[in-house]
Amino acid sequence: MCAQEAYLQLGLARVMLIPARIPPHKPVDEEPGVDHRLEMCRLAVAGDEERFEVSDLEARRDGPSYTVDTLDELHSRMPDSELFLIVGGDVAIGFPSWREPEHVLSLATLAVAERPGTDGAAVERAIGQLRGGERARFFDMPEIGISSTMLRDRVRAGEPTKYLMPDAVRGYIDQHQLYGGTPD
Repeated sequence: MCAQEAYLQLGLARVMLIPARIPPHKPVDEEPGVDHRLEMCRLAVAGDEERFEVSDLEARRDGPSYTVDTLDELHSRMPDSELFLIVGGDVAIGFPSWREPEHVLSLATLAVAERPGTDGAAVERAIGQLRGGERARFFDMPEIGISSTMLRDRVRAGEPTKYLMPDAVRGYIDQHQLYGGTPD
């Protein structure tokens, strides 16, 4: 949903989803692995490849996935493209602690989804202290009350996820028995 809102509100030409091989900041219980996460992303955007693309760029790289490395590679592949890094406000508040955050800001515009429950002024202060932080763009994110943690918890509890995630993604999760769940 965040990617779709950014696409619409920021007028982006295309949104690229890049699952991390090893997420350095956010461990997940019963992590299914990057190959499963790649396939779930592909299933989620199936039929809308004109606006959304899935990349295995980080999956092919050894070790933890750092955004700065990914943006360096994308910038070298597409030097004339304006890159945006889409994050939620909850993630943006910790952005200054990322690896080389100012270099990230030199490579991409930070696009921050303003989410209910996140102090927007605190996010602006955190980003504003960094060189390049003034280029950050904020966009509204409708309150939908869905998070990846909540979806994994529902799967684990055997609760329905209809209308909360694409049916093809839930079918894949059930087929491969991901996140400790039972079929929906």
